[in-house]
Amino acid sequence: MRPVIYQLFVRHFSNFTEGGEPWGSKEQNGCGTFAGVNDAALESLARMGVTHLWLTGVLRHATQTAYEGVPANPACVVKGRAGSPYAVTDYFDVDPDLAENPAERLAEFRALLARCRRWGMTPVIDFIPNHVSRCYRSTVKPEACFGRGDNTSVFFERDNSYYYLAPQCSDWHMQMPDGEFEPERGCGRVTGNNAETWSPSSYDWYETVKLNYGSDYRHGAYAANALPGILAPHEAVPRTWRLVDTVLAYWQEMGVGGFRCDMAHMVPLPFWRWVISNSRLRDSSVFFMAEAYNDHMKLCDTDVNEALFNCGFSGVYDGEAYQQMRSMYEGGTWANDLDRFNRHEHPRFWGGVRYLENHDEPRLAAPGFWGGRGGAVVRALMAAHYCSASGPVLVYNGQEVSERAEGPGGYGGDNGRTSIFDYTNLPRLQRWTNGGKYDGALLTEAEKSLRDDMVRLLPLLQHPALSEGAFYGLNWANQETPNFGRNAGDSASGRHLYAFLRHNSKARATVLVVCNLSPDAAADTWVHIPQHAIEWCRCRSQVCAFRNMLHPEAPVQKASCEQLVTEGLHVQIPAGDALLLEWA
Repeated sequence: MRPVIYQLFVRHFSNFTEGGEPWGSKEQNGCGTFAGVNDAALESLARMGVTHLWLTGVLRHATQTAYEGVPANPACVVKGRAGSPYAVTDYFDVDPDLAENPAERLAEFRALLARCRRWGMTPVIDFIPNHVSRCYRSTVKPEACFGRGDNTSVFFERDNSYYYLAPQCSDWHMQMPDGEFEPERGCGRVTGNNAETWSPSSYDWYETVKLNYGSDYRHGAYAANALPGILAPHEAVPRTWRLVDTVLAYWQEMGVGGFRCDMAHMVPLPFWRWVISNSRLRDSSVFFMAEAYNDHMKLCDTDVNEALFNCGFSGVYDGEAYQQMRSMYEGGTWANDLDRFNRHEHPRFWGGVRYLENHDEPRLAAPGFWGGRGGAVVRALMAAHYCSASGPVLVYNGQEVSERAEGPGGYGGDNGRTSIFDYTNLPRLQRWTNGGKYDGALLTEAEKSLRDDMVRLLPLLQHPALSEGAFYGLNWANQETPNFGRNAGDSASGRHLYAFLRHNSKARATVLVVCNLSPDAAADTWVHIPQHAIEWCRCRSQVCAFRNMLHPEAPVQKASCEQLVTEGLHVQIPAGDALLLEWA
């Protein structure tokens, strides 16, 4: 089964409080709960074709909101009022904000996990291996707490949990952008983004500290490669490895079926091989998805996607394909340029996670991003991006109704993203959630139409041609076609047309996908299918029939193989839309 992942940020998704104030409190702006993600919500997501539900922001993290037994954290190490879910304070606990009864928060979370399973979806949570909050202290399992027994007098030691800074005097202190962090007076630690400083800036991940996996990150892949191998027993690996394995085992036992691993490229590869192997001994189907980038912080000398696939990850972010798609609207590139990301001989074709939105990226419909036209091309983008490869796909809550990041914010500012640091809501999604009914009764016609189209599209990704088929790009064969490619003349749609075939020889299944990625111009053209492509598809019919998969009620188009080569298949596609045609 091809993973279809829905990123459900609990704090946003089941928040039914409308309006709110920038920098507002939980009481003012509301907050989603585990119980609010009810059976009606889960049934709707299952019908959308979701296979994996990424429950984002559930681990207990640094916040300015206090509960009995869980005091507020110092404001200088908390971003926003609600706090960053990527500054975890206890890896064995969940956020009390998300419980109807904070004292029963773990029981409420277990109930949500069980509901997900009942609706046939695998629950996935965040795992943030590179860093934790500066306030990390496990109260659920204090015996498994990072930092216990560390030698704080050295920068690096194999079994330390953290990297320690040398003080210039006994009362030297950590100076955050908004004040001194008193607990680190005289004993500072390296910040999560490798900042070796007593005064991290607002551009650093100042609220976090970097975890030590037994190698000095300053020596990069060379030091990391000297770590123990996949078969090393527990007693032979660095202490942080053992602690993290305890964390993953804890959540697996509770019913979690997968982990989205934050900034996975900053963690040594030998650790990943070892811990994923251990996790699969407990559950052979456990799903591991990596957020990773080929940047200066990676701990490998090769392509990070391929390196992490080799460690056992089920999927790795395909950030380069995302940036290429976005550059069509922000950089003037052509649809033809997408072909290089769809080579089925490359591991990213089978394991690259395709996304158009997530909590780190701007909303498609947010003003000032995607050339200001992303909201007009959501359908075409999904078809082009999701249907051209076979790896997992990721949908962010609100994407299905063209959310614009309009809810109240605070720390995140006006950056086109729904704030992950604040108590906020998703105004457009709320018209679907409808106070917990999840019936879409308040959606506008445009929002309902978009969501209905997504409900039709995502299940089609399990079609054998789209889940396991190879890729054949057709743009090169249509460069001389009127209104297509370089022969488009003044047609605004020319550089935005993208056509390709997906074929699964074992299942004898073929799909033709034609996307009009133009936000303005309808496409009225022909798609030529060269003789080589017809032979590649092993087409033996004299007359080929093309059935509209998104609209089965539409008339079946027919053409002979000779016509496909010489005249092409006539297509008419509205701006921002796509055709998926099953070839029989």
